[in-house]
This record gives sequence, structure tokens and C-alpha cells, in this order.
Amino acid sequence: MINKIHDYRCSLVSGVQAEKIIISLQLFGYNKHLKANLQTKPIIELYCQIQHDLTFAFPNISHQGIVIVKYSHQQSLFPWHENCHFELLIDGDQYFPAMLESIRQAQHYILFENYLTESSQITSQFIKAFTDARARGVIVRLLLDDFGAKGLVERDRECLLEAGIETIFYNPFSYKRFIRSLRRNHRKILIIDGHYAYAGGAGLTDEFSHEYNPHQSWHDVMVKVHGLIVHDWIAVFRHSWQQCNPGEWGLPVIPAPVPIHASAGHVAISQGPRLQEINRDFIKHIRSAEQQVWLMTPYFMAARKIRNALKQAARRGVDVRIILPGYISDHPWVSRAARGFYARLLKNKVRIFEFNHRFPHAKIEFCDQWVSIGSSNLDRWNQHWNMDANQEIDASPFADKVRELFENDFTECTEITYEQWHQRPRLHRLREWFWGRFVMLLEVFTRNYQK
Repeated sequence: MINKIHDYRCSLVSGVQAEKIIISLQLFGYNKHLKANLQTKPIIELYCQIQHDLTFAFPNISHQGIVIVKYSHQQSLFPWHENCHFELLIDGDQYFPAMLESIRQAQHYILFENYLTESSQITSQFIKAFTDARARGVIVRLLLDDFGAKGLVERDRECLLEAGIETIFYNPFSYKRFIRSLRRNHRKILIIDGHYAYAGGAGLTDEFSHEYNPHQSWHDVMVKVHGLIVHDWIAVFRHSWQQCNPGEWGLPVIPAPVPIHASAGHVAISQGPRLQEINRDFIKHIRSAEQQVWLMTPYFMAARKIRNALKQAARRGVDVRIILPGYISDHPWVSRAARGFYARLLKNKVRIFEFNHRFPHAKIEFCDQWVSIGSSNLDRWNQHWNMDANQEIDASPFADKVRELFENDFTECTEITYEQWHQRPRLHRLREWFWGRFVMLLEVFTRNYQK
């Protein structure tokens, strides 16, 4: 009986021209070697960290080879792909229509993983698109975070069930197991037939829709992904899905078309404090940046390493700018706590911009021509409890579009200067001090628990 595997990197490989491979598992102090036969299949690679039984994670492994190697915190779970195409979709009036049209064109399967899902007019459009797809024989699987979907009413849940849509609510929230319930699936992913994927920070609520909330719609972005890298997004979804449902996977392997205009891309994931690819990659690119480091995040409770890297980059002449919420936020107390970092950042030549008129929910990291867009917030809660995924892109044409986005957004912001900051009212300082201490206590609590 194979026991639990801890801190290991799993690669499910097919398409390898070989007859046998050796599987070496180091399981709690002893080694075991197994052999497996390989058959030629379309190339698909699945890298994931697993902390449960191998048989639980991959119950159907016939005709496929499995390689387990020890996971290193300096390694990436997914490789960089050169043959990819990326499209930047800004705000709900761009990404919602594109996602709905892709769902309507699906022929084989639809995979949707999402955190924030509430009954709303835009959600009703997605439910109809999902049910119509299922009616024409498309496999539809929805993986919704249980806490994030608490606003999805019973009528909508029954509609999904009656349509035959496979729906899982990740980690059902329970006050009896409160600490365990803090672990949430914060990812936002849509995959169509293995050909296209969408990744970003948008949830399914009318707050993101310019059509239904035209004056104060949340500012967010999604990336439409095309190419072989879509298989990595399938791997991310599959791992989360089979954590909840270890049954047969049962989806066809469909080769992804290779785009004509190709760019380089990489899928980065985070899952608790032991697997923080997204933050690690961001720090690495901040340290190597030569021109600019531009950041947009709704919750700036960044780790000290990130804050120090930003200050060091600014001191060596890099153009470092951060776009943060002003006084419009879904969690104003987090914004007040984040302002406790302003003084030292401003003193070290980091430029800070607060967004006016609406809430900037986008999570964008931009260093020279490297871009990371996804669901990961720069806050300690994400680092300790949430599962996140970002699309990293290293390509000049895409970087130009992101630069244009930032330049437009700067015009909608108010820049905070060091002199202005020291003139703010004492009441504001008191609020910042209080909420900053609250976040510190919360961090101590989470660290002590996870040790």
C-alpha cells in the first residue's frame, strides 16, 4: 500500500518513446522502486505537488508512465512553452462576451474553476451557456469554491444539477472545522476543449460587469490562452478536481493547435506557504529588472521580501510604480492596513497611485517585458491559505499592451507623494495603525497554526 507522498513533484507523462521507466518513491524514510510500461500517446505533461495517496491522486494510470522526483522550492512545476498566443481582455465588457462565446462553441468539454460566484444577471448568462452546452452533449465540469459561492442561490444550484452538469464545491465551509475551512480555492480558470483557456482575477458577479454595473464596475483583466500551454492549465484543474473527486478522469486528450504568432508562456501556481511559485518568480524578476516594475493589486499586504525588493529596485533607478485601491474597496480595512507601508516605500522612491472612481481588482505584475496575470493577491492571507494560479508571459507585443493598460490607468489615479503623506489627518494614521496591527496578529496566528 503506497502511503502518503510529501513535498514531491509528480509528472504524468505520455508520448515518451520508451518501454519502461523506473519510478522511485522516497516514502517517509524508505525507497520503493516500481516499473511501468509506456505507450505512445499525444504529448501531455502534468506536474503537481501531491500530499495524498498516489492512488487517490491518479486512480487510472494504465497506459501512462509516472515519474516522481523530489520537489525543490527552486523548481517550477510547469515548463516554459514557446508556441503560445495570448490575448489581453480588459474589464467585463471584453472578457465576459469572449468567455461566453467560447462556451457556446465548445464541442467536447468545458472546465471551469472559480472562487467568487454569486447569483446575478451575468451568472445567469453563464449558467444558460453551460446548460445549453450540456444539452448538446458537451461535458461540463464546474469546480466552485464553497465559501466563495455562498451567494449562489439554491435555484441556480438545482438548475446545474438538473442539466447534468458535474459540479463540485471545494472544501465545504464548516464552523466545526473552522481552521481547515480557511483553505480556499481562489483560482479563476476556464478551459474549452483543450484548445483555449482563460485565466485572470474576475469572478462571476455583476460587480465585474460593465453592462450591469456601468458606473462602478470592478477593474479586472483576463488572459485568453491558446497553444500547448493549455494542457498545463488542464493539469492544474485536474489536480484540484481529483482532490475532491478521485474517480475516473474520463476526458479525451485533444491536441492543441499551434498558434501562428507564438509567444513564450508559463503557468505558475501557489498553494499554501510551501508552494509559492508566483511570489518567487515576481521577486526574481524585480531583482533583475532594468527599466520598470509596475504592479497592480487590490490588497497590498506583501511579504517583507517583496517590499524590500521593490525598494531596492527603485533605489537603483528602476521605475517602480504600484496601483492600489483608493477609498473604493470591497475590504476597506485591508487598504487601510496597506497604507502602513506607504511611508517607507515612498521614501525609497517607489511611486504609489490610488485608483479613483472604482475598485481595481486586477492582479498584474509587470517587469520589463515579463508579465504575470492571474488570481494571486499580494497579501499574506493568500500566501498561507489560498490556491492560486497565474499566467506568466515573456513577449514584447503582449508587454506593449500591458504597458498601454497601465499608462491609461495612471491617468485615472491620484499619485501619493511623500510630502502629502506626512500631512494626512491623525485619525487616518490611527486607523492605519490599528488595522496594521490586526493583520500582524492574524499573520502570527496563521504561522503558529501551520507550524
